[in-house]
Amino acid sequence: MKKLTALVATSIIALTASLAQARDLGPDEALKLRDAGTIVSFEKLNATALAKHPGATVTETELEEEYGKYLYQVELRDAQGIEWDLELDAVTGVVLKDHQDT
Repeated sequence: MKKLTALVATSIIALTASLAQARDLGPDEALKLRDAGTIVSFEKLNATALAKHPGATVTETELEEEYGKYLYQVELRDAQGIEWDLELDAVTGVVLKDHQDT
């Protein structure tokens, strides 16, 4: 009985962990969300990120769905060569995280 209980508990933990993981959205799905007005345009999201670090350039972007929220992740490199990681709410455009990449 203890083995069965442990097996069930392990299965529940694994299922919960897999449901909680972020899901990367591909270009086609991202464009559909943008065209439907569900998320802010990528140009506006990038402009918001760049406004936090004037003179920086976008080096990488990614759209994810995590816990039912759309998150836009942007990596920047500023004029001094410092790399920054930003996370924006893709629906509202609000900056949620802005920290130097370590």
